[in-house]
Amino acid sequence: MKTLIIIKREYLTRVRKRSFIILTLLIPVLLVGMVALVAGISLSSGDQKKIAVLDESKTFDQKLESSKKISFTFEHTPLETLKQSLAKEQYDAVLYIPPFNKNEKAKFNLFSEKQLGMEAQKDIENQLNDIVMQDRMQEAGVDKDKLRFLQDETISVQPNVEGKATSNEAAFGIGYACGLLLYMFMLFYGMSVMRSVMEEKTNRIAEIIVSSVKPYQLMLGKIIGVALVGLTQFLIWIALIVIAMTVLAGSMGAGFASNPEVMNQAAAQANTGNDVAAGISAMLHSVNWLQISLWFLFYFLGGYFLYASLFAAVGSLVNEDPQESNQLTMPITLPIILGFVIMSSAIKDPNSGLALFGSLFPLTSPIVMMARIPFGVPGWQLALSAVLLVGGFLGTTWMAGKIYRTGILMYGKKITFKEVGKWLMKK
Repeated sequence: MKTLIIIKREYLTRVRKRSFIILTLLIPVLLVGMVALVAGISLSSGDQKKIAVLDESKTFDQKLESSKKISFTFEHTPLETLKQSLAKEQYDAVLYIPPFNKNEKAKFNLFSEKQLGMEAQKDIENQLNDIVMQDRMQEAGVDKDKLRFLQDETISVQPNVEGKATSNEAAFGIGYACGLLLYMFMLFYGMSVMRSVMEEKTNRIAEIIVSSVKPYQLMLGKIIGVALVGLTQFLIWIALIVIAMTVLAGSMGAGFASNPEVMNQAAAQANTGNDVAAGISAMLHSVNWLQISLWFLFYFLGGYFLYASLFAAVGSLVNEDPQESNQLTMPITLPIILGFVIMSSAIKDPNSGLALFGSLFPLTSPIVMMARIPFGVPGWQLALSAVLLVGGFLGTTWMAGKIYRTGILMYGKKITFKEVGKWLMKK
C-alpha cells in the first residue's frame, strides 16, 4: 500500500509539471517539423549555377543540357576574358575544354571564385562522360539503344523468410529506429530517476520519507512511478505523431497535386508514383507490427527497470557534490553505449555471433534484440533473451536495493566502490 502511494506521488508530481506538458507536446512537433524540413530540402533544387563553356575540342558544343541546377552557356571568347567575368559574377564557373583524345583519360579545368559543390561537379562530369561514351559507340558502330537495353537492370531479389515475403529495407529502418528509441529512453528516464533520488537526499527529504516506509519500497515506488510517466509520455507522442504525420502527408500530397512539374519529376525518378506507393505499402505490410509493438513494450520496461534501479542506487551514493554522479554513472552508461554500438553492427548482419551475444546479454539485449526483431529472430533466442533480461532485472534490483537502503541515509562522506562492495556482501 505504501509503495502504491509513492508511485502515485511520483506519477502525479511529474505529469503535472509544466515542463512535462511542454516537452510532451514539443517533441512530436520537432520530429514532424524535422521530417518536413528534410523533405523540403530534398525537393528543393537550390540556386541554378551558371556555367560558361569554352570548348576548343568541339566535342561538346551545344550538347551539354541545362537543368534546374545548372545552366550552360557556350562561349567563344578567350579564356582570360571569361575568367574576368567570374569576378563580375556573370558566371559561377568557367568550364575549359582543350583538344583531347576521346580514347584516353582527360581532365578538364573548372574555374570559379568559390567551390560549386560536389553535386554540381558530379552532374557536369556525368554529362561529359555520357557524351564521350555516345561518340565512342558511334565510332565503334554500336547502337546506343541496344547498349542501354543490355545495361538495364531487370532482375531483383525478393527475400522470403519461412514462406513470407520480407523487406530488408523496412527491417533495417524499423530496427534502427526501435534501437535508437530504447537507447534514448533508458538514458533519459534512468537519469530522471537518479536526479530525483539525488534531490531528495541532498534536501534531506529522504530522511523524512524513510521514517515511514522502507528504503526498498521508496526506491521501487520511484522507479515504477517514473516508468508510468514514460509510458504516458510515449503513448501521447505516438498519438500526436500519427495525427501530425497524417496532416503533413495530406498537405504535401495537395502540394504535389498543385505542382505538375514536381509530380512529373518524381514519377520520372521512380518510374511512376503508383509503383513507389505500391512498393512502400508492400514494405510496410511485410512487417509484423503487433509483434514489434509488444516486444518493444517488453524491452522498454525490462531495460528501463534494469537500468533505473542502477541509476537509483547511484543517486543514493551522491552527497552534497552533484559532480560525483558523473564518475559513478560511467560504469552504468558504458553498457548502454556498448549496446548501441553492437546494434549498429547487428542491423547489417542480424545473425552474426556478435548480434546474438548482444541480444542475450541483459545489459545490451533491450537495444540489440529490438533492432533484430524486424528481421526475424528464432523463438528460442527471444525466449532466452526475455528470461535473461528478467533475471538481470531481478539481480540489479536486489543489488540496487542493498546499496540504496544504506546510501540514502549517509551524508558528509564520499562513498567509494570498495564500501559499496562491502554493502553488497552483507546479508
